[in-house]
Amino acid sequence: MKPLPLTEEFKSVAKRIIWFEGPEQAVRDPVRLIAYAMTYATYEDMKAIRKHFSDENLREAMKKAPPGIIDPRSWSYWHLKLGQYPAPEMPRRNFIAESEKEVTS
Repeated sequence: MKPLPLTEEFKSVAKRIIWFEGPEQAVRDPVRLIAYAMTYATYEDMKAIRKHFSDENLREAMKKAPPGIIDPRSWSYWHLKLGQYPAPEMPRRNFIAESEKEVTS
């Protein structure tokens, strides 16, 4: 996926969506930024994002979204909005697999 431009508009959007880190860091990972946007963005934020990303880009971001970022309501909404109904199962963290890796290592 193409990176987001570090314009003043995107700096402002990134500050609102991923408030816990700097906008320069937030725009480096467009999939993660879009995932947060799908839960926390305002209408104006999404207008800015959609200037640069097509529906296909947003579908790709949904497929690659890290677990735990998009809430269930937003997950359903965006899949419906992007023509993917019914929505697939949400991504889940796999804590058991991670702990098993530590034991077997």
